[in-house]
Amino acid sequence: MSIDPVLHSVEVKAPPARAFELFTAHMGAWWPKGKTLAPNPHADIVIEPRPGGRWFERDAEGNEIQWGRVLAWEPPGRVLLGWQLNAQWRYDPDFLTELELSFAALAGGGTRVTLEHRNLERYGADAEEYAGKLRGGWPTFAGHFARYSDSQD
Repeated sequence: MSIDPVLHSVEVKAPPARAFELFTAHMGAWWPKGKTLAPNPHADIVIEPRPGGRWFERDAEGNEIQWGRVLAWEPPGRVLLGWQLNAQWRYDPDFLTELELSFAALAGGGTRVTLEHRNLERYGADAEEYAGKLRGGWPTFAGHFARYSDSQD
């Protein structure tokens, strides 16, 4: 079974290097509170800036919940994240789908940020349902990022 990837783009005012930084180093600032895995709102969401780095949330008490890992780190144009959340929305070190973000300069200035979440067939029997949730969620989160990014310049 093959499931089409989730694909969504937004345009932001920032140039690619700044958009990349705002997305990867400030995720905790633009990701909505209460929309993470932990029972308590996140204090930060961290993407360690290197291949093999961790991707996780941290709450105000310092508790960490892993989301995945960095598969490729290529600023300012691309970051590839390993999404390791299973169909029960729990971290699973033996499970992996890919979330690729690309940052392309626009002719008039600004950046097109394109998100592609792929390998969704790895969810097996839950793939269609999970893909539907991601198709509904990623555009919303990309919108949060775009509003945050545009407010920073």
